[in-house]
Amino acid sequence: MADWIDACAATDIDEEDVIRFDHGKRTFVIIRDHEDNYYCTDGLCTHEEIHLADGLVVENTIECPKHASIFNAETGEVDTPPACENLHTYPTKVEGGRVFVEI
Repeated sequence: MADWIDACAATDIDEEDVIRFDHGKRTFVIIRDHEDNYYCTDGLCTHEEIHLADGLVVENTIECPKHASIFNAETGEVDTPPACENLHTYPTKVEGGRVFVEI
């Protein structure tokens, strides 16, 4: 059964930015888009396991800092190769100024 985990304060993430979130032995990223939507995906690029916390967020996409693969933050789908495997996404909600992720 999945649990809602308190990941961070909503104000910890600037507009069109990303932060790293670790839980247990896994790493994730929390992404805030240009419209104040928050998303959570796996933290490592599916191409070469480079951490996405150093990636560039533009609107609702995140670009891997190494080979420039671009992923849709909402769906996890690859928008631009070289990655060919989608990211796993996790339900995210904001309550009381905190970002929660269902893991």
